[in-house]
Amino acid sequence: MSGGARPVVNLGELFSPKPHDHGGRGTILAHRILSRDGGGPGASFIDLAVLPPGTSIGRHRHGRDRETYVVLSGSGVMYRDGAEFRVSAGDVVVNEPYGEHGLNNDADADLALLVFEEEVPDDAPGL
Repeated sequence: MSGGARPVVNLGELFSPKPHDHGGRGTILAHRILSRDGGGPGASFIDLAVLPPGTSIGRHRHGRDRETYVVLSGSGVMYRDGAEFRVSAGDVVVNEPYGEHGLNNDADADLALLVFEEEVPDDAPGL
């Protein structure tokens, strides 16, 4: 094999610490897998995030965008628009525009998730 990029990169080398993400507890780890300029359909960004035990993404709101959490492993307590509920591997949670949401890892293992954000057009139904 000559020059060029390595054929395999371990995520452990890519993650960056995010202390107190959105005012949450502790330090989570994250890596932005995809980022693009707005203006078209599809995800504005895709992040891979890991919440170690006892950490959280604090309750927060976005503007005119929809943020979707796909839980890959682990479990925790999701807060969305006044309700709390448990999430675990395989769950998909859609956080609608202007809604409030947050995620707490209250378990003994890491909670890993993908986070997709997409801008919602001004003329979208319900806005």
